[in-house]
Amino acid sequence: MNSLSILFVFIVLTLIFMDFIRNLFGKLFGKNRNRMNIAVLVDGPNIIRKEFNVDLNKVKTEVEKYGEIRVAKIYLDQHARDKLIEAVINQGFEVEITTGDVDVTMAIEGMEYVLNPNIDAIALITRDTDYRPLLIKARERGKKTIIVATDVAFSAALKNTADNVIIIRDNVAEHIKVHK
Repeated sequence: MNSLSILFVFIVLTLIFMDFIRNLFGKLFGKNRNRMNIAVLVDGPNIIRKEFNVDLNKVKTEVEKYGEIRVAKIYLDQHARDKLIEAVINQGFEVEITTGDVDVTMAIEGMEYVLNPNIDAIALITRDTDYRPLLIKARERGKKTIIVATDVAFSAALKNTADNVIIIRDNVAEHIKVHK
């Protein structure tokens, strides 16, 4: 082997070793520890109401404590006002307008994310028990589940099915670990 070949092998081995050390220390000291790819799905008609005063930026901030938001969608019915649509788009959400039942569309798309190998967790922002089967299927397939809700008429069935629950009251979040 000539000196150029030896230098090349040395550089490659050094890069491999540095990558190993970076990954090792990242895991030991918490860098990217437990970072999941999360799909956030918002039940618009059930959550986006004046009486709940839900701040979607606060919701995203709280969900990001569990991982990286890869999908952020809000489901609205055909009666949603243009100003509402514009506001949620400006907060970084993709809007899905349904002509039928919002619950059906959100549940079907939620199942698509459950089956997506690039998504580790499903976060549902809802108060509606109709999404309990989606949570059950997600957990059966090894996905983590998060429910974000207001404390107003929040479903006990949802709370007891999810892995984690975030309850937002007066713009303050309470995190509850339900399942390990």
